[in-house]
Amino acid sequence: MKQLSPIKPATFSSGIPLIDLSKPDSKNHLVKACEEFGFFKVINHGVPTEFISSLESEAVKFFSMPLSEKEKAGPPEPFGYGNKCIGPNGDVGWVEYLLLRANPGFDEQRLASIFGRNTEFTRCAVDDYVSAVKRMACEVLGLLADGLKIQQRDVFSKLLMDEQSDSIFRVNHYPPRPELQGDTNGRNWIGFGEHTDPQIISVLRSNNTSGLQISLRDGSWISVPPDQNSFFINVGDSLQVMTNGRFKSVRHRVMANCLKSRVSMIYFGGPPLSEKIAPLASLMEGEEDSLYKEFTWFEYKKSAYKSRLADNRLGLFEKIVA
Repeated sequence: MKQLSPIKPATFSSGIPLIDLSKPDSKNHLVKACEEFGFFKVINHGVPTEFISSLESEAVKFFSMPLSEKEKAGPPEPFGYGNKCIGPNGDVGWVEYLLLRANPGFDEQRLASIFGRNTEFTRCAVDDYVSAVKRMACEVLGLLADGLKIQQRDVFSKLLMDEQSDSIFRVNHYPPRPELQGDTNGRNWIGFGEHTDPQIISVLRSNNTSGLQISLRDGSWISVPPDQNSFFINVGDSLQVMTNGRFKSVRHRVMANCLKSRVSMIYFGGPPLSEKIAPLASLMEGEEDSLYKEFTWFEYKKSAYKSRLADNRLGLFEKIVA
């Protein structure tokens, strides 16, 4: 079993790229952020505040229920309620979560089994939120295509807009751990272990509680100051491949908080299962070689699901340079 490396306390940093989507030069800032960090914060994102607050309220109500009631909605195979166990390969964290399909009108019966009341309101809350976040994600991807000078502006976003898009929506709840106050044993602090997201793009927001950290290029970790009114966006592995490594998927993790409960909501924008993922020809300069073997999203998703969180999931799909 892979041993966890010691975790050093990360310093807070205000150096996270902040991008105003209403500004005409945002496309260039987005490209730079994807190249240097693989992570950025967006403002003027267009997602209505009431959509955010309504869904968060529903999530808080659900996670406040007795464990025996929540477990009726699990285990997540793959959708539903999960607690502490993350995936099938031994990763654990101080987290409970709901995993749902991100497509509108997902299975009503499944939703009823999860929430058990106010199902119509909850369905509308999820649909409204996910639809708004998906629109914003597609606009970001369109701006990235513009910034990369790709003629086909929807080359990335069309994969999320496809009716067969394999996108998912996850709500995480990290209960407080007051017993850890002053404890320096890093392994006890893990809320969600370090990993990259395999999809194209991830869009995250959380309540006003710290915990999220990202890894910089030198391997150091910085804490991301919480901002409940903005969204944080991750480059995923698939987007790294499509840009032939120009954009970097960011390694990130969540640390448990001593005193405050943390709720986060993440939209993972994925392509259709049959979609072939490979570097875009329009981004290959001259005789530049592809760094990756071509694969379908289904192949990569299946491979990632078999791996541990901290594994280099793209390693199996990298071309070996002679």
